[in-house]
Amino acid sequence: MSAPDPSNSYWLARFWLLRLLGLVYLMAFGVFLFQGLPLVGHHGLMPADDFVHRLTVQEGGAWNAFWALPSAFMFGISDGAMMAVAAAGAVIALVAVLGFSNSLSWFVLWALYLSLDHVGQTFWGFGWENQLLETGFLAVFFCPLLDPRPFPVRAPPLPVVWLFRWLTFRVMLGAGLIKLRGDPCWHELTCLDFHFETQPIPNPLTPLFHFLPHWAHAVGVGFNHVVEVGAPFLLFLPKYVRRTGGALVIAFQLTLIASGNLSFLNWLTLIPAIACFDDELLAKLSLPRMRLRVQKALLEAEPSRGHLVSSWALAAVVGVLSIQPVLNLLSPHQAMNTSFDPFELVNTYGAFGSVGRVRNELVFEGTRDEDAEHATWAPYEFKCKPGDPAHRPCWMSPYHYRLDWQVWFAAMGSPDDEPWTLHLIWKLLHNDEGTLSLLAGNPFPGAPPRFIRVRLFRYHLQPYSAKTWWTREELGEWLPPLSADDERLKTLLEQFGWLPGPS
Repeated sequence: MSAPDPSNSYWLARFWLLRLLGLVYLMAFGVFLFQGLPLVGHHGLMPADDFVHRLTVQEGGAWNAFWALPSAFMFGISDGAMMAVAAAGAVIALVAVLGFSNSLSWFVLWALYLSLDHVGQTFWGFGWENQLLETGFLAVFFCPLLDPRPFPVRAPPLPVVWLFRWLTFRVMLGAGLIKLRGDPCWHELTCLDFHFETQPIPNPLTPLFHFLPHWAHAVGVGFNHVVEVGAPFLLFLPKYVRRTGGALVIAFQLTLIASGNLSFLNWLTLIPAIACFDDELLAKLSLPRMRLRVQKALLEAEPSRGHLVSSWALAAVVGVLSIQPVLNLLSPHQAMNTSFDPFELVNTYGAFGSVGRVRNELVFEGTRDEDAEHATWAPYEFKCKPGDPAHRPCWMSPYHYRLDWQVWFAAMGSPDDEPWTLHLIWKLLHNDEGTLSLLAGNPFPGAPPRFIRVRLFRYHLQPYSAKTWWTREELGEWLPPLSADDERLKTLLEQFGWLPGPS
């Protein structure tokens, strides 16, 4: 039997796709290892065990709760169990980065992350969680069931290659359509005049992008529309056009990575686009040793019959589950970052349907003085979000500081919209070690502050020639000074179950 056509073979695409996906999984599990317990542990800001208990009661039992929101923790949850799951996931992900891949290990990664994500509540409520789960489930079918060798030699099945392209198509087109249907600045070609300054977490290169002339920003918006609305349709055409579409998607995502800190979203979006590149092209771009491996792979066995059958079965399931996401794409009332099945196998995506015109930030401050009216206040600095105007923006992607991100959201609303901020204040009033581990430092070592307050500021990015990264002006008080013996604070915490009620 003749060897497969390298222009229709995807051994190298799988080689890179799965290793990069393993890296994203490693980051995702690492985030939980370092931040999970302070955020959703038993003594965290939004305890997952309380959430599971409420859901179990609401649904009438653990099994009903599981089918409503699949997670192994519906049958038993503890801090130790969550950390064990995160640690196991990180180890398996590291093994995947090193090249050892089989269906069983990828299924375990998917199931472990599904269990953590579904008890993460607000702090795990981002669209890229769904995207990681969908991408990770496709990876289960991309390699042999059991193969102990690094870099499995059997060819990947073509149906899964097409499903990765279908995922890329929906991610990009969903993002493009939500923009065209959303903020008018996308039509006026002015969104990038604001986006870089107002995005969730800027990075050190962000000022370079923000202070480009308007015409460059307008060209950037046009390029955005071309890539998100036009390029997705190229992914299903013959190889030269398909490769161009994939290259546009990847180049666009690399630009976003360079200009901001969107966690692992952009990494996760470029990964399935690798399925647009066949061995014929990737071998030319590879080292001679890798080209020899490709030649060996082309001479080895095709996917097993069972592997092909399971891949076609997956394609049929994805086809059925894609009906609602496609209808959502066509709807004038398009929703973004939504799941239509409890296991999040096929989802709908989108980003930045609206762009903020100004950047507001919350600054948490404490004092040990007894008189809050005439106190000297010291700020709490976060690990990545803007605070001290003189501090350089951080590099974060593909990591994710989840508290920093949620505080950015909180600045858009009021304390009533983000009640967990009151629990954060309570923790800071008691110098809670877990909560303080989420911050850049503790301005009150030894003894906690007497009061905490939150002020709202408007921030303005500065060019590299300035002596500071930001300027800011105060807009007012977001939360008045609160103390640990404030009865209003205690009452609110008791209502949410975050403070034991009176005995």
